[in-house]
Amino acid sequence: MRNVIYKTVVLKASAEALFDMYLDPQLHQAITGLPAAIGTEAGDQFQAFDGALSGVMLQVVKPRLIVQTWRSPAFGADEPDSILFLSFHPQGEHGRIDLVHLDVPEQDYEDVKKGWREKYFEPWREFLANEWSATR
Repeated sequence: MRNVIYKTVVLKASAEALFDMYLDPQLHQAITGLPAAIGTEAGDQFQAFDGALSGVMLQVVKPRLIVQTWRSPAFGADEPDSILFLSFHPQGEHGRIDLVHLDVPEQDYEDVKKGWREKYFEPWREFLANEWSATR
C-alpha cells in the first residue's frame, strides 16, 4: 500500500510569493533555519536542511506547481525516492499550498508528516509574520 501525506496550509503571502520563497535558497534557509540548494528547472538538484533532505526537481510550472523526488536519511538505501507535489493557489489575499507527498517509507512516515508541520509550515508562518513583514 502506498503511503500518502496530504496537507493544506494558507499563509499570509500571495501564492506566487510562496512559490518563489520555496525555490529561493536564501529564503528557504531563512524559513527553515538550515542551508538549502534548490534548482528551478526540471533535472536540477534539491537539498534542504543542510543536505539532510535531497532530491531532483521533476517539474516546475511557475508560479503554480513544483514536483520533486524527495528523500531523508531515514530512507533505506534500497528504497526509492518519494515524490512531492506542491501546488500554489490564491486564497483571498493569501496563498494556499496543497501538498501531496507519495511513497514515504513506513519507518519515516510519521516523522515526515510531523516534519511538514513543525519544520516547514509553522516556521514559514512565523517567518511571514516577522522577517517577511519587516522587509515589505
